[in-house]
Amino acid sequence: MGSKEKVILDKQGIDRAVTRITHEILEKNKGCDDLVLIGIRSGGDHLAALLRERMKEIEGGQVPHGAVDVTMYRDDVGQGAVRPLGKTEIPFALDNRHVILVDEVIYTGRTIRAAMDALMDIGRPSSIQLAVLVDRGHRELPIRADYVGRNVPSARDENIQVFFDEAHQPLEVRLIKP
Repeated sequence: MGSKEKVILDKQGIDRAVTRITHEILEKNKGCDDLVLIGIRSGGDHLAALLRERMKEIEGGQVPHGAVDVTMYRDDVGQGAVRPLGKTEIPFALDNRHVILVDEVIYTGRTIRAAMDALMDIGRPSSIQLAVLVDRGHRELPIRADYVGRNVPSARDENIQVFFDEAHQPLEVRLIKP
């Protein structure tokens, strides 16, 4: 790790944030009935799986989860060589379900808008709620997260990255300065 990188969440901090987010989701939705978790590739899908595990530990129920690749829904898709990060895998109906859309970091809001467009092409959920591990500010669209692990004010030229191990478990979140 370079001198211009700072760990803002370690594994224990991430675990605490994920547990808190899980409790907040369950409280707001009065349990896990009619909930589905959809993670944005790549990173949000790993966090969605982790939230699903925590929900099972707390409530005992199995919450369906899937992943969405927003590449072709991005508003910058025509500006360069964009390659899909993975495929969309949502093996259940979204109609009349409460979708918890999960991403690791929210920045401008454009990825979230793309994900909502993709979800609306698949079905008509009752609601879409947003859970993020880190909110770094600088929104360009009127989008906000319903559940936030940590707010980290950052400069536009800084970057925030979530690092995962080989088993897709989050290890740490770093603020990277130019």
